[in-house]
Amino acid sequence: MAKHDTLKYRPCVGVMLVNGEGQAFVGRRIDNKEGDRWQMPQGGVDPGEELDVAMLRELAEETGARPEHLEVLDRMAEELFYDLPPELQGKLWGGRYKGQRQAWYLVRFTGSDADIDLEAHSDPEFCEWKWVEPELLPDMIVPFKREVYAAVLAAFRAALARD
Repeated sequence: MAKHDTLKYRPCVGVMLVNGEGQAFVGRRIDNKEGDRWQMPQGGVDPGEELDVAMLRELAEETGARPEHLEVLDRMAEELFYDLPPELQGKLWGGRYKGQRQAWYLVRFTGSDADIDLEAHSDPEFCEWKWVEPELLPDMIVPFKREVYAAVLAAFRAALARD
């Protein structure tokens, strides 16, 4: 993707969490106003926080997944960027960012579906979840994140095929 001014983008991690059948976890956001839109776990990196630590924290907060049920398979070499649509710029994240810069991980979930707990964090992000075929991901996300999801899928396609 094009070079971006990283000062205007919120640092973030994203996770393609896959089960033993190679399906990807998606959650429907509680605050979803656009209907049937689903997303993979993602979230901001705290100041001074290492990316690997942020990734594990976000998975725990959003899915309840514990480290003993996770196996990191890959991480994209390049960060991905997206801009918020103009109507959202200045409204999210205190108005400090025009979008996000994301470090993406491919992680295998080795637990059972019973180990997923959307209410593990006091402020849940998702109201429901499901496993889907990875190829469906770009069509499930809000339009302004589709390019990112297509790039994530392309980057991890070979690793998913080997797995």
